[in-house]
Amino acid sequence: MSILDRYIVRTILGSVLLVMMVLLVLGGLVVFISQQRAIGVGHYTLVGALWFTALNLPQSAYQMLPISALIGSLIGLGALARGSEITVIRATGISVARLCGAALIAAGLLMAIEAVVGEFVAPQLQEAANQQRAFSQYDTISFGGGTGAWVRDGDLILNVARQSSSRQFAGMQVFELSPQHQLLSIGRAARATAAGHHRWLLGGYAASRFDGNRVIARQPGEKVLNSNVSAGFLGFAVQDPEQMTLRSLWNLISYLHANSVDAGQYVFAFWSKIARTVAIAFSVLLAVPFVLGSMRSAGAGTRTLLGLAIGIAFFLLQRLIESGAVVFHLNPVILAWLPTALLGTVTMLLLARASRV
Repeated sequence: MSILDRYIVRTILGSVLLVMMVLLVLGGLVVFISQQRAIGVGHYTLVGALWFTALNLPQSAYQMLPISALIGSLIGLGALARGSEITVIRATGISVARLCGAALIAAGLLMAIEAVVGEFVAPQLQEAANQQRAFSQYDTISFGGGTGAWVRDGDLILNVARQSSSRQFAGMQVFELSPQHQLLSIGRAARATAAGHHRWLLGGYAASRFDGNRVIARQPGEKVLNSNVSAGFLGFAVQDPEQMTLRSLWNLISYLHANSVDAGQYVFAFWSKIARTVAIAFSVLLAVPFVLGSMRSAGAGTRTLLGLAIGIAFFLLQRLIESGAVVFHLNPVILAWLPTALLGTVTMLLLARASRV
């Protein structure tokens, strides 16, 4: 790597780091403010809210790195253009392809950081943050990992597999124990809905009760379950696909396919994570045609607004497509790659145009 490449890479990475720090401060402030209503519930204190916010920062960085890469590249390369350094570089015979090569080196480093944070740092810390808050608010309840969420509430053990909405879960198993820890009954509900304070409405609930040497079966129906476990607590225990690692998603997808169960949302989350990482390369490259074109003399504010506009459009498109993949059962692989493909197409067209100038 030449001195010129190192200079361009250092400029891009420095600007991206500055933008990321600003976005993390703003994002952390939003998360901390959202915790104010929870402070005072159980043993959840101001220090706990600060700790929760800090543990969520890596996940915020993982989600915002593509946007930070775009804005930072525009600002960094824009500063070189405003100082006429890009003009001097181009006058010495350096081609657009060579500039793109240096930009791709910076993009490769950012993609590596994104992969490490998304796979080994952010999911684990976010899970720890959710557990820390949940145990602080509900200190008489415990849960364990594994398949879905296993929650113990006194003499009840509850198991839920998937959260379908903020107050509803697709299936719940209920194990009732005696004070001597003997199993009294096993029940399963097709759906579980939070129906108020410490109350759950179980639909399609069937149970088997053990009475001495007999097993008494309960036909499927409705049941009201009294439990201290809230929907919010179970929401902490059931992992969202966006919070899972690629390895966990791949294992879960393989398991669901082997059992002929629809895995569309997990397939989308798997490929969306990969596509989001690849999008960083196009985000950095997109800055090159802008600093070579009509915006080479534009100020940092203009470039920041442009980067924000493109980044927000990319984020909203990704969220819209995610909803479409779940609701309309469209091909999750194609939809996961669609925002990145559009960003890549625009970048390549603008680079081709800049190369002819």
